[in-house]
Amino acid sequence: MKEAPGGRDWLRELKFDGYRIPARLDHGSVRLLTRTGLDWTHKYPSIAKALRARPAWQAYLDGELCGVRPNGTTSFDMIQAASEPGNAAALVFFFLFDLLHLNGEDLLWVPLRDRKARLQWLLGGLGALQYSDHQTGRGPSFTPKRARWA
Repeated sequence: MKEAPGGRDWLRELKFDGYRIPARLDHGSVRLLTRTGLDWTHKYPSIAKALRARPAWQAYLDGELCGVRPNGTTSFDMIQAASEPGNAAALVFFFLFDLLHLNGEDLLWVPLRDRKARLQWLLGGLGALQYSDHQTGRGPSFTPKRARWA
C-alpha cells in the first residue's frame, strides 16, 4: 500500500525507530520478549520495574523500546548502544500502543480504541513507560514511513 487509507474511522500511530517488544506481566513477574522470543528483561531492569508497579496483576502489552534523542526523536542506534550493560537507564523509553490481555480478560477482540483507553489508564503517564497516542482520520497526511495504521 503506497499511502494510508482515507476515512475518519482509521487510527494512525507514529512509527518509532526501536525494537518491537511485547511485555508480559504475571503476578509481579515481568518479561520483555523480542519478536524471536529472546528474553531481554535483564537488559532493561528499569522498564521491568516500571511495569511491575502498574495496577495490574496480569497483562500483555505491545510496544516499542526506543532510545530518545534530546529533540524527542527516536534513534535505533541509541537503543543498540543502550543495550550494552550499564548504559540502558538514561536512554530508554518504552512506548506502549496496545493492551491485549488484562487481569484474566482477553482483549484481542475488543475494539482497538477501547484497548488503547484501558492502556492509557493502566500506564498513568509514568517515567519510562509512555502511552503511544494515535490520530483518527488524516490518512493521506500520514506517510507509510512515519505511521502504522490499524
